[in-house]
Amino acid sequence: MSQKNRPIIIAEPGKQDIIITREFDFPRELVFKAFTDPNAIPKWWGPRYLSTEVELMEVKFGGRWRFIQREANGVKHGFHGVYHEVIPQERIICTFEYEGLPETGHVVIETYTFEILTGERTKLTSQSVFQSVADRDGMIQAGMELGVIESYERLTELLLTMN
Repeated sequence: MSQKNRPIIIAEPGKQDIIITREFDFPRELVFKAFTDPNAIPKWWGPRYLSTEVELMEVKFGGRWRFIQREANGVKHGFHGVYHEVIPQERIICTFEYEGLPETGHVVIETYTFEILTGERTKLTSQSVFQSVADRDGMIQAGMELGVIESYERLTELLLTMN
């Protein structure tokens, strides 16, 4: 992977957000499609050792989503949220909540922007805003960085087949 295509993860101490940028050598329309096609999500969302099932995915204002990931031993992890804004090819704003936390209220607001770069390339920027610095730090400590890197590697592999 070239240096320009490595994810850059910024989590400043004391702040409640994580900003991730990653460039892809594919057109914006294709990258956006991979984020909004329920058939594409299981092929790239999450680390390789987990399988992902899309239970619900209504990519529209007010639409809901729910994904289930399974470990090889059958352990399930559920994630869900609501779409607050979907501007085709440009931006998605949604909530993200991991169902495995012991208490409710750990909702993250995620914004994905898809920027056109020269040469049919796309810059993806995601900002995840947590309800507290402790929640944000917990996500980092849970191995989020490795999950992001592997997901974006898998996304690149998928985009090669969609191109």
